[in-house]
Amino acid sequence: MPSDCISYQNSGYFSRLIVDYLNQQDTLKPLYNRFPKIENFKLQIDEKAQNYSPENRSVLVHSIEQQYKNTKISEPVKHNISLLKKENTFTITTGHQLNLFTGPLYFLYKIISTINLTKQLKETYPEYNFVPVYWMATEDHDFEEINYFTLRDKKIMWGRESSGPVGRLNTTGLDNVLQVFSRELGVGENAKWLVNLFESTYIKHHTLAGATQYLANELFDNEGLVILDADSSELKRLFIPYIKQELLHQVSHQKVAETALALKEYNIQVNPREINLFYIQDSLRERIVLQDGRYYINNTQMEFSAEELLQELEKHPEKFSPNVIMRPLYQEVILPNLCYIGGGGELAYWLELKSFFDASEVTFPILLLRNSVLLATQKQAQKLDKLNLSWADMFMPRQEVYNKMVTRFTNLQLDFSEQKQFLEQQFEKLERMAKQTDASFTGAVQAQKVKQQKGLENLEKRLLKAEKKKHNEELKRIGLLQNELFPHGSLQERRNNFAEFYVDFNGRLMDKLFDSLNPLEQEFNIIIL
Repeated sequence: MPSDCISYQNSGYFSRLIVDYLNQQDTLKPLYNRFPKIENFKLQIDEKAQNYSPENRSVLVHSIEQQYKNTKISEPVKHNISLLKKENTFTITTGHQLNLFTGPLYFLYKIISTINLTKQLKETYPEYNFVPVYWMATEDHDFEEINYFTLRDKKIMWGRESSGPVGRLNTTGLDNVLQVFSRELGVGENAKWLVNLFESTYIKHHTLAGATQYLANELFDNEGLVILDADSSELKRLFIPYIKQELLHQVSHQKVAETALALKEYNIQVNPREINLFYIQDSLRERIVLQDGRYYINNTQMEFSAEELLQELEKHPEKFSPNVIMRPLYQEVILPNLCYIGGGGELAYWLELKSFFDASEVTFPILLLRNSVLLATQKQAQKLDKLNLSWADMFMPRQEVYNKMVTRFTNLQLDFSEQKQFLEQQFEKLERMAKQTDASFTGAVQAQKVKQQKGLENLEKRLLKAEKKKHNEELKRIGLLQNELFPHGSLQERRNNFAEFYVDFNGRLMDKLFDSLNPLEQEFNIIIL
């Protein structure tokens, strides 16, 4: 059975920026603090310890305790919340949107990467404590990104309107989604467990934030995961000095724009606005816009002078919401955090923020790419064996796999390199002859050379096409297998929901993931269930 490893760099599914980061290219080193190696975490601990106040720690713990007040929590979670009171305790954090029923699979991979890293750090640095944190993106307002999940290629959607922070959204209408979900899952004990989980999550909780906290807690409470909702007046009050700085001086725009210029050869993920804050209410999340010395709330009639807006900030810090540029700073101000674990897109925008953190005098965290996983059945692995394919072959573009396999299937020489080389040698002789006569003959030689080169290339393509037709059945089986593993040409983890794998693999999914994921390795995990 094939068991080869695929590095992130060779998988073909990460941007050049992330590949260069993983390869520790010198040009990117000014954009991060420390690379995620186990030995670098001690230096990060020392720096963060100097940069995180006991007052912030006390407010954080009190806020978390309040958020868990009405939640049944396990002993490991209680223990970790208690550990956060101690000055030798640090966090490892991942963040994610409030996707319906976790959304795609990588929700699990992010959190398991985070939990497994805390375990690894505790083994290496036993004198410190490490707590895994899931930062719920409760203040996001992109409802269309989170209001569905895909189960067995069927999109199960929560059809309703939404405005304002999604965490404050009520769960009306999810009883209809439950019916669709139950019908699609079918029967069996594992299906029944998932249906009950969905019902307990969304029917018995009134807000999406409360429901998501419950869901993540049910999935990970035995691992001590601490779930944080930063849409909190108490926590926002810690961030007031940085919000003031943003409103009055727009430091983030200047610093991030400078970094974006340095990254111009890459496809920049996020471009900063002049003010990277929103003004929020229950049904409102709109940009704060500075124009002619006054502050306007976009798409509303609200406007403030600088003095009025600062008074509003002091009275109601919960009405000020950081956007994608400011949110990482908010996270690192309120948490004793060492490392942020995210996907390639997330790390791309974090790499724009180092100079902004420096200007704000906040420690920049270690950035770690989350684990990626390809889940496969025993049957799929056996098909791979019979086709004499490797897992690395499956990551290749379809036509490249076909070309490789046709070359393996056929007895013919499909590569015309030898003929092309011979042709080149013949025309070199003709070109030497042409130099001894007039220019018209030289032009004729060049034209004939191009014509014959194209002719060879066309013959090469036609021979390959003919062999593909001859081995059509084998290629069809390869295509079908690739479609199973990479639905719609995309990574499985970016599309499929965990529920189908939980059912199909008899509840063994979570244990297998915890056993397999090593967050400091830069390799795609192939997990056969």
